[in-house]
Amino acid sequence: MVKRSRIVAFFLIAILIFSAMGTTSKGILDNIKLGLDLQGGFEVLYEVKTLDGGEVTESILTSTQGALERRINVLGVSEPNIQIEGKDRIRVQLAGVTDQNNARKILSTQAKLSFRDFNDKEMMTGADLKEGGAKQTFQDNKPVVEITLKDSNKFKEITQKISQMEPGTNVLAIWLDFEEGKDSFAKIESQDNMISAPQVSEVFNTNTVYITGQFTVEEAKELANLLNAGALPVDLEEVYSTSVGAQFGEEALNKTIYAGIIGIALIFLFMLVYYRFPGFIAIVTLTIYIFLTLLVFDWMNAVLTLPGIAALVLGVGMAVDANIISYERIKDELKLGRSVKAAFAEGNKNSLATIFDANLTTLLAAAVLFIIGTSSVKGFATTLIISILMSFITAVYGTRLFLGLWVKSGIFDKRPGWFGVRKKDVHQLSEKLDLADLSTPFDRIGFVKNRKVFYGISTVITIIGIIFLFVFKLNLGIDFTSGTRIEIGGDKPLTTQQIETEMNKLDIEVKDINFAGTNNEIGVVRVIGVLDKEEIAELKDHFSKDFGVEPNVSTVSPTVGKELAKNALIAVAIASLGIILYVSVRFEWRMAVPSVVALIHDAFFVITLFSVLRLEVDITFIAAILTIVGYSINDTIVTFDRIRENLRKKKKIKTVEELEEIVNISIRQTLTRSINTVLTVLVTIIALMIFGSESIRNFSIALFIGMVCGVYSSLYIASQFWLDLKAKELKQKGTLKTEKVKRESLEGQV
Repeated sequence: MVKRSRIVAFFLIAILIFSAMGTTSKGILDNIKLGLDLQGGFEVLYEVKTLDGGEVTESILTSTQGALERRINVLGVSEPNIQIEGKDRIRVQLAGVTDQNNARKILSTQAKLSFRDFNDKEMMTGADLKEGGAKQTFQDNKPVVEITLKDSNKFKEITQKISQMEPGTNVLAIWLDFEEGKDSFAKIESQDNMISAPQVSEVFNTNTVYITGQFTVEEAKELANLLNAGALPVDLEEVYSTSVGAQFGEEALNKTIYAGIIGIALIFLFMLVYYRFPGFIAIVTLTIYIFLTLLVFDWMNAVLTLPGIAALVLGVGMAVDANIISYERIKDELKLGRSVKAAFAEGNKNSLATIFDANLTTLLAAAVLFIIGTSSVKGFATTLIISILMSFITAVYGTRLFLGLWVKSGIFDKRPGWFGVRKKDVHQLSEKLDLADLSTPFDRIGFVKNRKVFYGISTVITIIGIIFLFVFKLNLGIDFTSGTRIEIGGDKPLTTQQIETEMNKLDIEVKDINFAGTNNEIGVVRVIGVLDKEEIAELKDHFSKDFGVEPNVSTVSPTVGKELAKNALIAVAIASLGIILYVSVRFEWRMAVPSVVALIHDAFFVITLFSVLRLEVDITFIAAILTIVGYSINDTIVTFDRIRENLRKKKKIKTVEELEEIVNISIRQTLTRSINTVLTVLVTIIALMIFGSESIRNFSIALFIGMVCGVYSSLYIASQFWLDLKAKELKQKGTLKTEKVKRESLEGQV
């Protein structure tokens, strides 16, 4: 008898949820803050140095942060991000700023106002100004800056002294950021920092002073605001910077969203065709997953970056994986002859531990990225962590709730075909078959038979890789080598000669030029040395004028480059160690070591191919490697979980042949899941590679290579290595007694 009330309950819950999603989605999307790589803007990391060479204290950093915030308020930038990093650094992120050159100038200008005589002797400083006492006004219909002094008597004494000097020397020069030993009134070529130099022929008994010059209204307002914001208490040295033109950011956003939609749509289609009705339920829960991820992102007031969107799309693959694990197990239980209700209950119970372990190990890699990563990498890690958590909730709780309502209604009691199971594959429960007795499409493949051949293949590839790395090395980007990276775009194809000609005009020495885009309309230039802010400003103005698009510019100092390289190695080491510890506790050390060997194998293979293909390795490459680590261990964990389950059923192992059969059976049982999961993930990655932004093209290529390699390593490296370690233990002990693994604690959670 069909219990229609449960089906009605499904539709009521679905209507309620999707109605809430429909009415709130637009508001959530509008509230999410976009990173500078999606809307244009710039980011700069300053190293703080005291003016007297003393120690940089916490109070100095805090006061500098406050001064920068006041200056950003002058710019009118909404929601700036200013963070103190370490003991002597401050990172500033300004997304959406239109005039990047002006913003950079205002941020780093010392804004030390000084009044000096003909001999450059300091008479007054900005400390003599009344707080907030500067404003733009007009004098003789010309824009000027009016400042209010604290003490009119002091100004009276100064003007009295200056007015008595010889004509031509009776000047009171007004300087902004006067540099001792460099600036001088006596040398015209050293007057760049001088605002004006009025002659004083009478005594002024007033606290109001007018700073005149060849100002526009905007320049006068800017100077007044700068003076009101106050002088910086320190020197700021740029050690890292990146800027993205507004047009580049908008194109990157549109392309990546388009790629994400295509990838997700293909996943939905695959799930529906392959898994039938459960695939439909997966589409429902995956849609809810995407909504919940964006909702949490909004609640956290986090910044969505370009790699973050990629992480969101990849998270769909993680969510699909959890569904596939459950659905494949349910299909197996149906083939054994269980009723739909019993298969649903048993399949969910037996798949929970696998889903938990697979998600947790990937979460570990994402957490390492978040802790050690910076900027866009941290944004990628944030999105990936949220995605993993939301995918677990929707796949474990959402899918089981929705599918459970239909299953328990009884509508599928005699319809296993709705779960993608053919009637001829369904056995009778009375046959008392085990999962190992079920046929698979891979029964003729002996995965362990030729394991030494695959060891040899991987060893040869590794040796060749070492040789290639030694000879060609990696094509390291400026993130790890220091220097300047310039990304030039336009509507027309670019040529090497064209770019070199423009760079020669700017006296910029080019290291190499590469092209991207379908018609080479994007030129990527690496420059020897780090361009300073004045050179960057000139570069941006030049290309904006001649090409109509402001170029993206990134700079990395040698110090930061070394730090990023060191942190990258630390991140991979910590992730590997964490995985060893976790897998050792949840499984055994003989599974932990092969797991790490396999993921290092995958990571090294990607690194080797990047060396051979001369693809640029930047900071997002590390994010890709750690994501590969997470996905690789995910696939390996699923295989090991099935090995553990089949091993437990044996109770005692007496021969190596029994171990080999367990590995063969386990791989066959999980291979469909592995193929389906990697296909769904690869679909999203391919969509990102083809339709996504050029900025994450190499990131996507690395993921693609790593995903394919991850399936290979879980089949032919990790599981086979465990087999050899276990065989060695068997020879030492004579007989292996398998231990029953406690899983009730996980099973009781759903």
